[in-house]
Amino acid sequence: MKILAIIPARGGSKGVPGKNIKFLNGKPLLGYTAEIALQSKYLTEVIVSTEDEQISTVAKSLGIQVPFIRPMELAQDNTPTIDVIIHVLNWYESRNVFFDAVCLLQVTSPFRTVAFLNDAIEKFTSSACDSLVSVQKVPHEYNPHWAFEVDEVGNLKIATGETEIITRRQELPLAYHRDGSVYITKTEVLLKERSLYGKSITYIESDSDFYVNIDTMEDWKKAEEMVQNKLK
Repeated sequence: MKILAIIPARGGSKGVPGKNIKFLNGKPLLGYTAEIALQSKYLTEVIVSTEDEQISTVAKSLGIQVPFIRPMELAQDNTPTIDVIIHVLNWYESRNVFFDAVCLLQVTSPFRTVAFLNDAIEKFTSSACDSLVSVQKVPHEYNPHWAFEVDEVGNLKIATGETEIITRRQELPLAYHRDGSVYITKTEVLLKERSLYGKSITYIESDSDFYVNIDTMEDWKKAEEMVQNKLK
C-alpha cells in the first residue's frame, strides 16, 4: 500500500507563536514528528505542507520534502484540514502520482514513537476500515453516558438519549476521544467524501504518559516538563 504522510505546519500560530519551529529541548518542534515519520518502514513519502518559507527551510534541513508552498488561502485560522489534504493530493495527481492512503501527522503531538506509528499503519492496512484514528480513554466522569444536554424546555437530558442513567461506574461502556496524534485515511474517502473518517473507523490507543497536544503556552510548558522527566 502506498501511503503519503502529510505534516501540516502553517506559520500563523497564535497560542504558541512560531510553535512549529520553536525549539523544544534543543530541537525544533517539527523535528520530533519529522524523525518518526522518516523512520517508519511503511510510509512511501513524507512531506510538509506549509505556506511559510522559514518552516519550509527548517523542514528541508530535517530531511523532509516540501514539494510546494501552500497557497495563503489554505493557511488561515479557519482552513479545514481536509482542504489542506485534498490540495496535496490534487497536486500529486496532476503529476500522475497516486497514493492509496494518507497518514496525517500533526506537529502538535511530538512524542509518538515510530513503533506506535508502525503499529497504527499495520492495524489500518490489515483492516477493511476507511480510516484509523489514535485515541485515549475518556475518564469515567466525562463518559458520554454521564453527560447531559439541555432540552427544549431547559431541563437536562442524558446526552446518549437514554432515559435512565447508568448508576455504577463499573457498568459504563468504554469511551474514547481522538488525541490528534495519528490519522490514516483511504485516498478515495478523502477525495470523494471530503472526510477524514469515512463510514468505518478503526483505532489505536495512545499511551497517555507520552501525550501532549500543544496549542497553548501551558501545553508547551507541559511538553518541556515531559522532556526533562524523560531525560532524568
